[in-house]
Amino acid sequence: MTTLIPNSLKGQFLIAMPGLKDPNFYRSVSFIFEHTHEGAIGIVINNVHTSITSRLIFQELSIDYRDETAGIPIHIGGPVHMNEIFVLHGPPLDYEQSIIVNPGIAITNSKSILEAIAKAEGPNGYIISLGCAGWGSGQLEFEIKENVWLNGPYAHDIMFELDTDRRWEEAITRMGIDPALLSDAAGHA
Repeated sequence: MTTLIPNSLKGQFLIAMPGLKDPNFYRSVSFIFEHTHEGAIGIVINNVHTSITSRLIFQELSIDYRDETAGIPIHIGGPVHMNEIFVLHGPPLDYEQSIIVNPGIAITNSKSILEAIAKAEGPNGYIISLGCAGWGSGQLEFEIKENVWLNGPYAHDIMFELDTDRRWEEAITRMGIDPALLSDAAGHA
C-alpha cells in the first residue's frame, strides 16, 4: 500500500457496532495500521485464541522462552493471513522489519521481536496475533457509511493494558457514547 487517503484511519481504533454479527468482528476493536486508496489493514485487539498460547508459537519457531512468557495470549487478528504472525507493539520501534504506524506504535512480523518477547525483553506493550483484518479499496469507507463501524482515537492503555473483554466497551465509552444506547439498526439522516 502506498499513499494515505484524506481522512485516513491509520493509527485509529475501528469499533464494531452492535449490529455486526460476523463472528470475526462481533464486538471487536481493531487497530488500523494502514489505510490507503488500495484499502485498509488492521489487527483485532480483543479476540484471543482459546487454545493457542505463546508456548506453541515459540516451540514451532524453535525459540527459547522463559516459563513466565509461555502463557502470553495469542490474538485472532482477523480472518486474513490466519497462518501469519503479526506483533503490534509499543517502543522500541526499531525491530527488524518494523513498520512504524505512529510515534508510539509499530507492526512487526520478524522472528527477532518474538525472541525478545520470549526472553521477557520485548517492547513496552505488545499484542501477538495470528492473522489480520483487511478491507479492499473503498470497502471500509462504505461499511462506515452503512453504520457497521465507529472509528475513534487510539489509546495505549486500552490496547495493551485493559483486559480484552473490556476493550470494546471502554473504546466506545471514551468516545463519549454509552454502549447500552447503541442501536444495531443502520440508519441515514
